[in-house]
Amino acid sequence: MATETDRASAAATDPELACPTSAVVDIVFSRWTTPILWTLHTHGRQRFVELERRIGAITAKVLTQRLRQLERDGMVVRNYHPEVPPRVEYEITDLGRSLAPLFAHLSQWAAANLDRVEQARHAYDGQTP
Repeated sequence: MATETDRASAAATDPELACPTSAVVDIVFSRWTTPILWTLHTHGRQRFVELERRIGAITAKVLTQRLRQLERDGMVVRNYHPEVPPRVEYEITDLGRSLAPLFAHLSQWAAANLDRVEQARHAYDGQTP
């Protein structure tokens, strides 16, 4: 069993352990996680095809992979209904819903700062090497 000293020592040498938010970034900010969670939060329980249609550019394979990962992480629950034909629905969990304030803060930051980011990019790109 790892002690606090062992964890502190590991954190000093492993950058991923030193920054506890890196695990959160891996979970939350994968390419399709945000659109999936936003869609489920906004529109409620949905079937796979409904999610796929609402998100748009995502492939069925990638949507399946992301939903499985989100289910594994506790952000989404998969509801299987043994009917003919079988029906599967996905729903955001309370844990997934708890990310809403984080996304709201990010949205506010984006509204306040993306113009400045774009200006910095143009300034940087205009420099000669």
